[in-house]
Amino acid sequence: MEYLEFEQPVKELIDQYEKCVQLGTESGIDVDESCKKIKTKIEETKKKIYENLTPWQRVQLSRHPDRPYTLDYINGLADEGSFVELHGDRNFGDDPAMIGGIASISGNTVMLIGTQKGRTTKERQHRRFGMSNPEGYRKALRLMKLAEKFNIPVVTLIDTPGAYPGLEAEERGQGEAIARNIFEMCSLKVPIITIIIGEGASGGALGIGVGNKVYMMENTWYSVISPENCSAILWRSWEYKETAATTMKLTAEDMLKQELIDGIIPEPLGGAHYDSATTFENVKKVLLKDIKTLSKQASEKLVNDRQEKFIAMGEFKG
Repeated sequence: MEYLEFEQPVKELIDQYEKCVQLGTESGIDVDESCKKIKTKIEETKKKIYENLTPWQRVQLSRHPDRPYTLDYINGLADEGSFVELHGDRNFGDDPAMIGGIASISGNTVMLIGTQKGRTTKERQHRRFGMSNPEGYRKALRLMKLAEKFNIPVVTLIDTPGAYPGLEAEERGQGEAIARNIFEMCSLKVPIITIIIGEGASGGALGIGVGNKVYMMENTWYSVISPENCSAILWRSWEYKETAATTMKLTAEDMLKQELIDGIIPEPLGGAHYDSATTFENVKKVLLKDIKTLSKQASEKLVNDRQEKFIAMGEFKG
Protein backbone atom coordinates (compact mmCIF):
# COMPACT_ATOMS: atom_id res chain seq x y z
CA MET A 1 0.00 0.00 0.00
CA GLU A 2 1.19 3.51 -0.79
CA TYR A 3 1.21 6.15 1.93
CA LEU A 4 0.76 9.88 1.59
CA GLU A 5 3.11 12.32 3.34
CA PHE A 6 0.82 12.90 6.31
CA GLU A 7 0.35 9.12 6.69
CA GLN A 8 4.05 8.40 7.31
CA PRO A 9 3.64 7.95 11.12
CA VAL A 10 1.14 5.16 10.38
CA LYS A 11 3.49 3.57 7.84
CA GLU A 12 6.38 3.57 10.33
CA LEU A 13 4.26 1.84 12.96
CA ILE A 14 2.97 -0.74 10.48
CA ASP A 15 6.57 -1.46 9.45
CA GLN A 16 7.44 -1.94 13.13
CA TYR A 17 4.50 -4.30 13.59
CA GLU A 18 5.49 -6.41 10.59
CA LYS A 19 9.08 -6.65 11.84
CA CYS A 20 7.79 -7.64 15.28
CA VAL A 21 5.66 -10.43 13.81
CA GLN A 22 8.55 -11.57 11.60
CA LEU A 23 10.93 -11.64 14.59
CA GLY A 24 8.53 -13.83 16.57
CA THR A 25 8.10 -16.21 13.64
CA GLU A 26 11.78 -16.55 12.85
CA SER A 27 13.18 -16.70 16.39
CA GLY A 28 10.39 -18.47 18.24
CA ILE A 29 10.41 -15.76 20.89
CA ASP A 30 7.05 -14.75 22.37
CA VAL A 31 6.53 -11.19 21.10
CA ASP A 32 2.73 -11.16 21.27
CA GLU A 33 2.64 -8.47 23.95
CA SER A 34 5.01 -6.18 22.04
CA CYS A 35 3.08 -6.67 18.79
CA LYS A 36 -0.19 -5.98 20.60
CA LYS A 37 1.16 -2.68 21.94
CA ILE A 38 2.30 -1.61 18.47
CA LYS A 39 -1.07 -2.56 17.00
CA THR A 40 -2.84 -0.44 19.64
CA LYS A 41 -0.49 2.43 18.83
CA ILE A 42 -1.32 2.07 15.12
CA GLU A 43 -5.05 2.45 15.82
CA GLU A 44 -4.47 5.44 18.11
CA THR A 45 -2.27 7.14 15.52
CA LYS A 46 -4.75 6.48 12.71
CA LYS A 47 -7.57 8.01 14.75
CA LYS A 48 -5.45 11.04 15.60
CA ILE A 49 -4.56 11.61 11.93
CA TYR A 50 -7.72 10.65 10.06
CA GLU A 51 -10.23 12.21 12.44
CA ASN A 52 -8.56 15.60 12.08
CA LEU A 53 -7.88 15.85 8.36
CA THR A 54 -7.54 19.24 6.69
CA PRO A 55 -9.45 19.94 3.44
CA TRP A 56 -6.23 19.55 1.45
CA GLN A 57 -5.50 16.19 3.07
CA ARG A 58 -8.99 15.01 2.09
CA VAL A 59 -8.25 16.11 -1.48
CA GLN A 60 -5.08 14.02 -1.35
CA LEU A 61 -6.99 11.01 0.00
CA SER A 62 -9.58 11.35 -2.77
CA ARG A 63 -6.72 10.85 -5.25
CA HIS A 64 -5.02 7.99 -3.39
CA PRO A 65 -3.75 5.49 -5.99
CA ASP A 66 -5.08 2.53 -3.97
CA ARG A 67 -8.56 4.02 -3.66
CA PRO A 68 -11.36 1.99 -5.34
CA TYR A 69 -12.44 3.33 -8.73
CA THR A 70 -15.77 3.05 -10.55
CA LEU A 71 -15.15 -0.48 -11.87
CA ASP A 72 -14.21 -1.59 -8.36
CA TYR A 73 -17.48 -0.17 -7.04
CA ILE A 74 -19.44 -1.86 -9.81
CA ASN A 75 -17.82 -5.21 -9.05
CA GLY A 76 -18.42 -4.67 -5.33
CA LEU A 77 -22.04 -3.53 -5.64
CA ALA A 78 -23.46 -5.61 -8.49
CA ASP A 79 -24.71 -9.15 -8.03
CA GLU A 80 -22.13 -11.63 -9.32
CA GLY A 81 -22.04 -11.77 -13.11
CA SER A 82 -24.91 -9.30 -13.51
CA PHE A 83 -23.05 -6.31 -14.94
CA VAL A 84 -23.23 -5.98 -18.71
CA GLU A 85 -21.13 -3.09 -20.02
CA LEU A 86 -22.58 -1.12 -22.93
CA HIS A 87 -20.35 0.75 -25.36
CA GLY A 88 -20.45 3.67 -27.77
CA ASP A 89 -22.42 6.89 -28.23
CA ARG A 90 -23.84 5.81 -31.64
CA ASN A 91 -22.34 8.97 -33.08
CA PHE A 92 -18.54 9.06 -32.93
CA GLY A 93 -17.08 6.25 -30.82
CA ASP A 94 -16.61 4.69 -27.42
CA ASP A 95 -14.95 6.61 -24.59
CA PRO A 96 -13.01 4.40 -22.12
CA ALA A 97 -13.02 7.22 -19.55
CA MET A 98 -16.80 6.85 -19.18
CA ILE A 99 -18.18 3.39 -18.51
CA GLY A 100 -21.72 2.17 -18.02
CA GLY A 101 -24.07 -0.72 -18.27
CA ILE A 102 -26.97 -2.62 -16.77
CA ALA A 103 -26.51 -4.47 -13.48
CA SER A 104 -28.44 -5.96 -10.60
CA ILE A 105 -27.88 -4.81 -7.02
CA SER A 106 -29.48 -7.23 -4.55
CA GLY A 107 -32.03 -8.10 -7.22
CA ASN A 108 -32.73 -4.49 -8.24
CA THR A 109 -31.97 -3.71 -11.89
CA VAL A 110 -30.10 -0.42 -12.31
CA MET A 111 -28.13 1.47 -14.94
CA LEU A 112 -24.62 2.08 -13.58
CA ILE A 113 -22.62 4.93 -15.14
CA GLY A 114 -19.31 6.39 -13.99
CA THR A 115 -15.96 7.93 -14.83
CA GLN A 116 -13.06 5.48 -14.67
CA LYS A 117 -9.43 6.25 -13.92
CA GLY A 118 -6.62 3.75 -14.45
CA ARG A 119 -4.28 1.80 -12.21
CA THR A 120 -1.25 1.33 -14.44
CA THR A 121 0.43 4.02 -16.52
CA LYS A 122 -0.86 2.45 -19.73
CA GLU A 123 -4.43 2.24 -18.41
CA ARG A 124 -4.32 5.81 -17.13
CA GLN A 125 -3.36 7.01 -20.57
CA HIS A 126 -6.05 4.85 -22.16
CA ARG A 127 -8.74 6.24 -19.87
CA ARG A 128 -7.23 9.74 -19.82
CA PHE A 129 -7.16 9.77 -16.00
CA GLY A 130 -10.97 9.70 -15.89
CA MET A 131 -11.42 12.77 -18.09
CA SER A 132 -14.20 12.16 -20.60
CA ASN A 133 -14.46 13.31 -24.18
CA PRO A 134 -17.84 14.46 -25.61
CA GLU A 135 -18.58 10.92 -26.78
CA GLY A 136 -18.30 9.80 -23.16
CA TYR A 137 -21.05 12.17 -22.06
CA ARG A 138 -23.14 11.25 -25.10
CA LYS A 139 -22.72 7.57 -24.25
CA ALA A 140 -23.82 8.31 -20.68
CA LEU A 141 -26.88 10.13 -21.98
CA ARG A 142 -27.71 7.28 -24.35
CA LEU A 143 -27.64 4.85 -21.42
CA MET A 144 -29.79 7.16 -19.29
CA LYS A 145 -32.38 7.35 -22.06
CA LEU A 146 -32.27 3.56 -22.33
CA ALA A 147 -32.87 3.32 -18.59
CA GLU A 148 -35.81 5.71 -18.93
CA LYS A 149 -37.30 3.58 -21.72
CA PHE A 150 -37.30 0.48 -19.51
CA ASN A 151 -38.05 2.33 -16.24
CA ILE A 152 -34.69 1.48 -14.64
CA PRO A 153 -33.12 3.69 -11.90
CA VAL A 154 -29.85 5.39 -12.83
CA VAL A 155 -26.82 5.36 -10.51
CA THR A 156 -23.85 7.58 -11.42
CA LEU A 157 -20.41 7.34 -9.83
CA ILE A 158 -18.20 10.42 -10.15
CA ASP A 159 -14.41 10.45 -9.94
CA THR A 160 -12.90 12.92 -12.38
CA PRO A 161 -10.51 15.89 -12.33
CA GLY A 162 -12.72 17.40 -15.06
CA ALA A 163 -13.77 16.89 -18.65
CA TYR A 164 -10.93 16.26 -21.10
CA PRO A 165 -9.50 19.66 -22.17
CA GLY A 166 -7.94 18.58 -25.47
CA LEU A 167 -8.46 20.36 -28.80
CA GLU A 168 -10.24 17.36 -30.31
CA ALA A 169 -12.73 17.38 -27.43
CA GLU A 170 -13.58 21.02 -28.08
CA GLU A 171 -13.86 20.33 -31.81
CA ARG A 172 -16.43 17.62 -31.13
CA GLY A 173 -18.49 19.83 -28.82
CA GLN A 174 -17.38 19.22 -25.23
CA GLY A 175 -19.38 22.12 -23.79
CA GLU A 176 -22.52 21.21 -25.70
CA ALA A 177 -22.31 17.55 -24.62
CA ILE A 178 -22.08 18.46 -20.93
CA ALA A 179 -24.83 21.08 -21.21
CA ARG A 180 -27.06 18.61 -23.03
CA ASN A 181 -26.58 16.04 -20.29
CA ILE A 182 -27.47 18.54 -17.57
CA PHE A 183 -30.57 19.59 -19.52
CA GLU A 184 -31.71 16.03 -20.21
CA MET A 185 -31.03 14.79 -16.69
CA CYS A 186 -33.28 17.51 -15.33
CA SER A 187 -36.24 15.88 -17.09
CA LEU A 188 -35.34 12.17 -16.96
CA LYS A 189 -38.40 10.27 -15.72
CA VAL A 190 -36.60 7.66 -13.60
CA PRO A 191 -34.75 8.00 -10.26
CA ILE A 192 -31.17 9.26 -10.46
CA ILE A 193 -28.76 8.66 -7.58
CA THR A 194 -25.34 10.26 -7.76
CA ILE A 195 -22.30 9.48 -5.61
CA ILE A 196 -18.96 11.31 -5.59
CA ILE A 197 -16.46 8.49 -4.98
CA GLY A 198 -13.25 10.47 -5.52
CA GLU A 199 -12.72 13.79 -7.27
CA GLY A 200 -15.73 15.78 -8.39
CA ALA A 201 -14.40 18.61 -10.49
CA SER A 202 -16.10 21.15 -12.71
CA GLY A 203 -18.61 20.42 -15.48
CA GLY A 204 -16.89 17.10 -16.00
CA ALA A 205 -18.55 15.94 -12.79
CA LEU A 206 -21.83 17.81 -13.23
CA GLY A 207 -22.28 16.21 -16.66
CA ILE A 208 -23.45 13.04 -14.89
CA GLY A 209 -24.23 14.65 -11.54
CA VAL A 210 -27.84 15.91 -11.67
CA GLY A 211 -29.53 13.49 -9.30
CA ASN A 212 -32.60 13.19 -7.10
CA LYS A 213 -30.12 12.22 -4.42
CA VAL A 214 -26.49 13.34 -4.41
CA TYR A 215 -24.01 11.85 -1.95
CA MET A 216 -20.31 12.23 -1.27
CA MET A 217 -18.01 9.63 0.17
CA GLU A 218 -16.36 10.88 3.35
CA ASN A 219 -12.94 11.62 1.83
CA THR A 220 -13.91 13.27 -1.45
CA TRP A 221 -14.28 16.77 -2.84
CA TYR A 222 -16.73 18.50 -5.17
CA SER A 223 -16.13 21.90 -6.71
CA VAL A 224 -16.06 24.00 -9.85
CA ILE A 225 -12.26 23.87 -9.93
CA SER A 226 -9.37 22.02 -8.30
CA PRO A 227 -7.41 23.67 -5.45
CA GLU A 228 -4.26 23.73 -7.61
CA ASN A 229 -5.94 25.53 -10.49
CA CYS A 230 -7.72 27.90 -8.13
CA SER A 231 -4.35 28.74 -6.56
CA ALA A 232 -2.79 29.23 -10.01
CA ILE A 233 -5.52 31.69 -11.01
CA LEU A 234 -5.65 33.71 -7.78
CA TRP A 235 -1.99 33.62 -6.72
CA ARG A 236 -0.24 32.71 -10.01
CA SER A 237 1.26 29.70 -8.24
CA TRP A 238 0.31 26.22 -6.97
CA GLU A 239 1.96 27.02 -3.63
CA TYR A 240 -1.34 28.19 -2.13
CA LYS A 241 -3.31 25.05 -2.97
CA GLU A 242 -3.83 24.21 0.71
CA THR A 243 -5.22 27.69 1.39
CA ALA A 244 -7.43 27.37 -1.69
CA ALA A 245 -8.75 23.97 -0.55
CA THR A 246 -9.78 25.44 2.80
CA THR A 247 -11.30 28.60 1.32
CA MET A 248 -13.25 26.79 -1.40
CA LYS A 249 -15.32 24.74 1.10
CA LEU A 250 -15.11 21.66 -1.10
CA THR A 251 -15.23 18.82 1.43
CA ALA A 252 -18.25 16.60 2.04
CA GLU A 253 -18.93 18.31 5.38
CA ASP A 254 -18.85 21.75 3.74
CA MET A 255 -21.12 20.64 0.92
CA LEU A 256 -23.65 19.12 3.31
CA LYS A 257 -23.64 22.26 5.44
CA GLN A 258 -24.38 24.33 2.32
CA GLU A 259 -27.22 21.89 1.45
CA LEU A 260 -25.64 21.04 -1.90
CA ILE A 261 -25.64 17.30 -1.23
CA ASP A 262 -28.05 14.97 0.55
CA GLY A 263 -25.64 13.04 2.70
CA ILE A 264 -22.16 11.72 3.44
CA ILE A 265 -21.37 8.03 3.10
CA PRO A 266 -18.82 6.97 5.75
CA GLU A 267 -15.53 5.32 4.88
CA PRO A 268 -13.39 2.99 7.02
CA LEU A 269 -10.81 4.74 9.18
CA GLY A 270 -8.01 5.82 6.87
CA GLY A 271 -10.09 5.87 3.69
CA ALA A 272 -12.02 3.61 1.33
CA HIS A 273 -8.85 1.79 0.25
CA TYR A 274 -8.24 0.38 3.74
CA ASP A 275 -11.38 -1.76 3.60
CA SER A 276 -13.10 -1.76 0.22
CA ALA A 277 -15.65 -4.41 1.25
CA THR A 278 -16.99 -2.23 4.08
CA THR A 279 -17.01 0.78 1.77
CA PHE A 280 -19.09 -1.04 -0.84
CA GLU A 281 -21.49 -2.27 1.85
CA ASN A 282 -21.99 1.30 3.12
CA VAL A 283 -22.77 2.47 -0.41
CA LYS A 284 -25.08 -0.46 -1.11
CA LYS A 285 -27.19 0.30 1.98
CA VAL A 286 -27.75 3.87 0.81
CA LEU A 287 -28.53 2.81 -2.76
CA LEU A 288 -31.03 0.12 -1.78
CA LYS A 289 -32.83 2.50 0.58
CA ASP A 290 -33.14 5.24 -2.06
CA ILE A 291 -34.02 2.86 -4.91
CA LYS A 292 -36.86 1.50 -2.81
CA THR A 293 -38.13 4.97 -1.87
CA LEU A 294 -37.68 6.76 -5.19
CA SER A 295 -39.06 3.91 -7.32
CA LYS A 296 -42.42 4.36 -5.62
CA GLN A 297 -42.66 8.01 -6.71
CA ALA A 298 -44.44 9.13 -9.85
CA SER A 299 -42.21 10.26 -12.71
CA GLU A 300 -43.65 13.79 -12.55
CA LYS A 301 -42.65 14.09 -8.89
CA LEU A 302 -39.14 12.75 -9.57
CA VAL A 303 -38.61 15.33 -12.31
CA ASN A 304 -40.13 18.20 -10.33
CA ASP A 305 -38.18 17.42 -7.15
CA ARG A 306 -34.92 17.13 -9.08
CA GLN A 307 -35.44 20.45 -10.82
CA GLU A 308 -36.46 22.23 -7.63
CA LYS A 309 -33.45 20.78 -5.85
CA PHE A 310 -30.96 22.35 -8.27
CA ILE A 311 -32.90 25.58 -8.81
CA ALA A 312 -32.74 26.20 -5.06
CA MET A 313 -28.95 25.92 -4.96
CA GLY A 314 -27.24 29.25 -4.40
CA GLU A 315 -30.45 30.94 -3.33
CA PHE A 316 -29.86 33.95 -1.12
CA LYS A 317 -31.70 33.91 2.20
CA GLY A 318 -31.81 37.25 3.97
